[in-house]
Amino acid sequence: MTEECKISVIIPCLNEEENLKELIPYIQKYGNELLSEIILVDGGSIDNSSAVAKSFGAVFVKSPICSRAAQLNFGAHKAKGDIFYFVHADTRPSKEFSKAISLAISQGKQVGCFRYRFDRESRLLKFNSWFTRFNGLLSGGGDQSLFIKKSFFETLGGFDESFCIMEDFELVRRIRQKSDFHVLPDEMIVSARKYSENSWLKVQLANLMAFSLFLLKAKPASIKSLYLNFLNKRIKSITEVE
Repeated sequence: MTEECKISVIIPCLNEEENLKELIPYIQKYGNELLSEIILVDGGSIDNSSAVAKSFGAVFVKSPICSRAAQLNFGAHKAKGDIFYFVHADTRPSKEFSKAISLAISQGKQVGCFRYRFDRESRLLKFNSWFTRFNGLLSGGGDQSLFIKKSFFETLGGFDESFCIMEDFELVRRIRQKSDFHVLPDEMIVSARKYSENSWLKVQLANLMAFSLFLLKAKPASIKSLYLNFLNKRIKSITEVE
């Protein structure tokens, strides 16, 4: 892979100190020579996220706005790589992520995501994760991560910052209008903490409600409010809002 095709990993975060202690060295280890940089885009953390990021040599920047779409765009603006790889702090990419992305790009694929499985054993969660292998209407959620060529991302205008929720699906919808979207077979590990704090059924209903309202073109702020109220939870981190 040439220098111009190296990967910038961009991670939005809000109070993710413990996850970052594991995720940053993990990405550094498995990103190997294909990794250009790791950029942590903070939305106003009050923990030690900044110190953790800097201790591992990652780039730590503060977004002017605490919104995942805004944070991802801000990180992309700072990134030097020719490929952007957007990753949630509470996930762990495949150990082969950099090679898989490199191969996909060399095959002419401009954008895509990965399958995933949860970090907790459960038949219901296995049922959920099994569907991430399919490239359909529900593909491209943030937990599946997203790799995209910088030039294509810029053509799209990045994430729509009017979306305070569902910004990942909104971008994938626009991607599909211009290019093929790909789901790579490598599996990520995704945190099940949202399911631990709520019942499986409650999370499924909340997700169904949010996606249905998204398809009906409801206002993102209304979707987010209803979603969080349904789950009866506070936002602890930027990655918990799907």
